[in-house]
Amino acid sequence: FYCTQRQRRSGSRCTHSSFRPPPFIFLGNQTSLNLFAFTVSGKKLQSFRSAERPQAMASSTIASPSASFIPTKKELGRSAFSPASSPFSVPKCRKSISKKIVSVMAPQQSERKPAATGSVKTAMTMTEKILARASEKTHLSPGENVWVDVDILMTHDVCGPGSIGIFKKEFGQNAKVWDREKIVIIPDHYIFTNDERANRNVDILRDFCAEQNIKYFYDIQDRGNFKANPDYKGVCHIALAQEGHCRPGEVLLGTDSHTCTAGAFGQFATGIGNTDAGFVMGAGKLLLKVPPTLRFVMDGEMPDYILAKDLILQIIGEISVAGATYKSMEFVGSTVESLNMEERMTLCNMVVEAGGKNGVVPADSTTFKYLEDKTSLPYEPVYSDQQARFLSEYRFDISKLEPIVAKPHSPDNRALARECKDVKIDRVYIGSCTGGKTEDFMAAAKLFVASGYKKVKVPTFLVPATQKVWMDVYSLPVPGSGGKTCSQIFEEVGCDTPASPSCGACLGGPKDTYARMNEPKVCVSTTNRNFPGRMGHKEGEIYLASPYTAAASALTGYVTDPRDFLQ
Repeated sequence: FYCTQRQRRSGSRCTHSSFRPPPFIFLGNQTSLNLFAFTVSGKKLQSFRSAERPQAMASSTIASPSASFIPTKKELGRSAFSPASSPFSVPKCRKSISKKIVSVMAPQQSERKPAATGSVKTAMTMTEKILARASEKTHLSPGENVWVDVDILMTHDVCGPGSIGIFKKEFGQNAKVWDREKIVIIPDHYIFTNDERANRNVDILRDFCAEQNIKYFYDIQDRGNFKANPDYKGVCHIALAQEGHCRPGEVLLGTDSHTCTAGAFGQFATGIGNTDAGFVMGAGKLLLKVPPTLRFVMDGEMPDYILAKDLILQIIGEISVAGATYKSMEFVGSTVESLNMEERMTLCNMVVEAGGKNGVVPADSTTFKYLEDKTSLPYEPVYSDQQARFLSEYRFDISKLEPIVAKPHSPDNRALARECKDVKIDRVYIGSCTGGKTEDFMAAAKLFVASGYKKVKVPTFLVPATQKVWMDVYSLPVPGSGGKTCSQIFEEVGCDTPASPSCGACLGGPKDTYARMNEPKVCVSTTNRNFPGRMGHKEGEIYLASPYTAAASALTGYVTDPRDFLQ
């Protein structure tokens, strides 16, 4: 290996005929994971390199065996408000955070034997246990790099073609994927557009799936009428759950940063780049660094004007968009246990906006009931040990939480909704993997009912995440409405007709994308990011909010606290 490095720098050739490189060598630096699979075939040297991760998906810093994770002041949390303006002020939060600096155990150097019984001899967190099982290790500690067997790989129309191209380049034009039943391909981003390049992306997916006989390809061919495509689903993160691809204890990787949504099912789920995905397509495994875990304990009865979106915006505002960089975020407590699966998905969905590697909620009876009619495959949930070590622990009394928004132009620019009551808005958008689920539309409809069916004062765009959500909007009765469906209520108050299910304008997209901000407008949105240009125009302003707050704001034309209508 040393000679190989010298050759690269000098251009000379090694004369050591006995040199045999090891099958896998890992090189890393502060910004990327460089994965080399060396094979000797005559004079040919092949390598697979993983692309650099975007900052939002967290850097992959390689820890030395003796490294310890020391929380900085920023990691220990920060408050955006003075004590007088928020129930979650700095003094209260600091009291709840463990001040103990945890020195993480160094990776063992001795050879480990695969776990035969699954017994835990050293305390581990949920994430550590899942990765230990997937790597056939008896124990893992944060900072270790391990080869992990992948249960599900998901890709979509934006990243799929690139991942496929890398797979074919590195494994061969005629190579076969490692398991045709473990690759899930879901067109969802740029679907209902006349952009030729966007349409071509879906064609590439279709050709590849036919060639590889991929079992789970949710195709769309008739873009004029999505209902004519029985296989088409919509937003990948919601479709993965609805179609039974999310199971406790498993490893799910996807070429989308919000793949972390699936952590709501008690599994390890995270976003990866196209190069990593191309490698997984052929090998079925990936080299991952074990993240340390931050624990968020949320207790107290959740007020009827608060939703999971408020919870995660509060947390991001507390720790910042970099506060969980390459860390696992574990959510526990009586409040979390009371959430339904879709609300848990909202909670895990936005951990990446805090820089998190993954988010996870312990599986329980709510999880198992949801999965009853979704999957017949066996699964085995895992839970953090009582003595597991967490980098930091944050505690919140949710009974005191008020409706939250994230002001432009960052998800951690936290404010109370009532503090923004003078902000005039131009539109409201309800949709995306974060805020376009059935429960999100039900929440908006409930607020409209509570308002006495007042008319909206700004254009209000509705984009169901999937076909199933779209059908629910048109078929499920809203509690307290006398049997009316969401669609009937939305029509009565003057909202736009629910659009075809997709990612829609959440990430801008081609200029003909429905509800895209093609002008510098001010929008209250149930989506997940509010960076400049995120929903189209670079001068647009986006206020991230819950469906309750979004619906309330639609009725007034200003950012509005939903308690104005719900109490």
